[in-house]
Amino acid sequence: MFVIIGYLVALGCIFGGYIIHGGNIDVVLHALPIELMVIGGGALGAFVVNNQPKVLKGTLKMLPQAFKGSKYTKARYLELMALLYDILQKARKDGLMSIEKDVESPAESPLFQKYPKLGSDHHIVEFMTDYLRMMVSGNLNAHEIESLMESEIETHHAESHAPVAAIARLAGGLPAFGIVAAVLGVVNTMGSVGQPPAVLGAMIGSALVGTFLGILLAYGIVEPLGGLLEQKAEDSTKELQCIKSTLLASMQGYNPTTAIEFGRKVLFTTERPSFTELEAYVKKK
Repeated sequence: MFVIIGYLVALGCIFGGYIIHGGNIDVVLHALPIELMVIGGGALGAFVVNNQPKVLKGTLKMLPQAFKGSKYTKARYLELMALLYDILQKARKDGLMSIEKDVESPAESPLFQKYPKLGSDHHIVEFMTDYLRMMVSGNLNAHEIESLMESEIETHHAESHAPVAAIARLAGGLPAFGIVAAVLGVVNTMGSVGQPPAVLGAMIGSALVGTFLGILLAYGIVEPLGGLLEQKAEDSTKELQCIKSTLLASMQGYNPTTAIEFGRKVLFTTERPSFTELEAYVKKK
């Protein structure tokens, strides 16, 4: 919603100011379809050449997220830490082997079924159960598991930022494609040099629309979109870091209440629940 509002404000002020200043919007609208074809088509082709298929798929999958609200809310983090608390409390009370069935079959586990939103997130469940399984096996110490977690989070970070980097490169190339469109317009104008000044003026104006459009698409549309997606990618990484801090604190001997406090402190302040809120939610669940 905010994305659409932002675009409307930006485009409304740009074109509104042009019209108020006495500009003829018909000149822009007349040249718009052809310039969009040249700039958009050229940029799209270069975008496909510049990225591997997995990055193209990741970009298409990530773009709709820009128009949705973030799922990484305080309520989600409360559920996450309550789930971690339940698992660690069961392991502390009945032994690590007591959570083996929960780890091996999370879809059938009463603990995971208690939190359906998290239980349906395959990536989070897999990340959590993989390291709980290592804790149950007892073959790795806390430092080895921490190193492995950092490697996986780094991989996740690289994968989630690949589409963001691709969009940033696209934004950087759009002004150049705008210049290409403008040069083609000038070439077309030079081929009609014998035409009346009014006709030549309109042709030059259409050519300049290409430069304007390339810059507008780059800095008014694509680059802000890339910045927003980058922030959303950071949110998804933060959730993994919360799980990592909580599990490592448990492995180092802290009780479940203290372990989830380690995870809480990792979160961004805008979504981080207070100690009292977390304690009340855990007791309620």
